[in-house]
Amino acid sequence: MSYDRAITVFSPDGHLFQVEYAMEAVRRGSTAVGVRGKDCVVLAVERRALAKLQDPRTIRKIVPVDERSVLAFAGLTADARVLINKTRIEAQSYRLTCEDAPSVEYLARYIARTQQKYTQRGGVRPFGIATLLAGFSEEGKPVLYQTDPAGTHSEWKAQVIGGRNAKSLREFLEKNWEEGLEEEKAVRMGVQALLEVVDSGAKNMEICVVRPGGGKSIMDEKDVDAIVKEIEAEVEEGKTSKPAEE
Repeated sequence: MSYDRAITVFSPDGHLFQVEYAMEAVRRGSTAVGVRGKDCVVLAVERRALAKLQDPRTIRKIVPVDERSVLAFAGLTADARVLINKTRIEAQSYRLTCEDAPSVEYLARYIARTQQKYTQRGGVRPFGIATLLAGFSEEGKPVLYQTDPAGTHSEWKAQVIGGRNAKSLREFLEKNWEEGLEEEKAVRMGVQALLEVVDSGAKNMEICVVRPGGGKSIMDEKDVDAIVKEIEAEVEEGKTSKPAEE
């Protein structure tokens, strides 16, 4: 029997192949990095090279969901659009019912619940995306959540989704992340992680800083480029100083 034909059938060794294929779609997507700082959350995504005549404004990997939360994704863009619209409607419905903005955790739970529903019914397929959801808790602390095609959600201090090098980038974050990162250092860490997978520097990066009170800003390309040049200069300096020491 072909166990990867039906989404609702487990293989004898406990695998749901369609869900695993959806995770592979995420791995083939562009990289997204999230870094939680002391009073901000930084989302950094890789922008794949655009066609010469394409308008870059129409390709967004970082999108606002609600006043408090911003989402970055890796995987199939069309699937992401559908899931983001569902989440926005849920956020509006929550506001109408409770007269308050939904928490980031609530939205992460909703996204994970929706993704899980699409792994348990016949006639549908899993969403081929993973998401990073950034914002602030009701206590005013920065939070970062991840969801995946299987429908699990978890909170992170820093995380990478998408791309073939996710494991090595996660190791880089584990080594360099520390409690109470200032905004400048958090941005730098996100850019430095992306430089491992991006060839043409700032041109193919999108950096968003989420601040308290619903403030969020996409960094200008020239500001990102200044950080990239600074990092590259340090790397070159490190290379030249090593032979001198020897």
